[in-house]
Order: sequence, then structure tokens, then C-alpha cells
Amino acid sequence: MATEQKTVKVQLVRSPIGTKQSHRDTVRGLGLRKLNSVRELQDTPSVRGMINKIDYLVKVL
Repeated sequence: MATEQKTVKVQLVRSPIGTKQSHRDTVRGLGLRKLNSVRELQDTPSVRGMINKIDYLVKVL
């Protein structure tokens, strides 16, 4: 039996320019670089918290 990890896809839909430095760091921490870039991340409480912090910049697909 393989332990399948739950994942969540996140897309950067707004530019982090002009936002708080901590929010820009969070965007980079999630591995998002350019606008509309998409990352598939493991669905952990820490990742969920990062997404909630910058929910106005990203879209969960």
C-alpha cells in the first residue's frame, strides 16, 4: 500500500510588488516566481498557513 500524499496546486495571480516583505518572502517560500506560475505542493498545515497569509495574491486550483 503506497502512502499517497495529498497535494494542492497554487497559482500566483497578483504581483507581490508593493506588498510587505514578509508576504514576498512567503511567495518565494512557496516556490512561486513569475505571475501565473503554478506549483503543486504537499497539503500540510504549514503550507496551508502560508497560502492563507497571501490568499489575496494566489489562487488554489
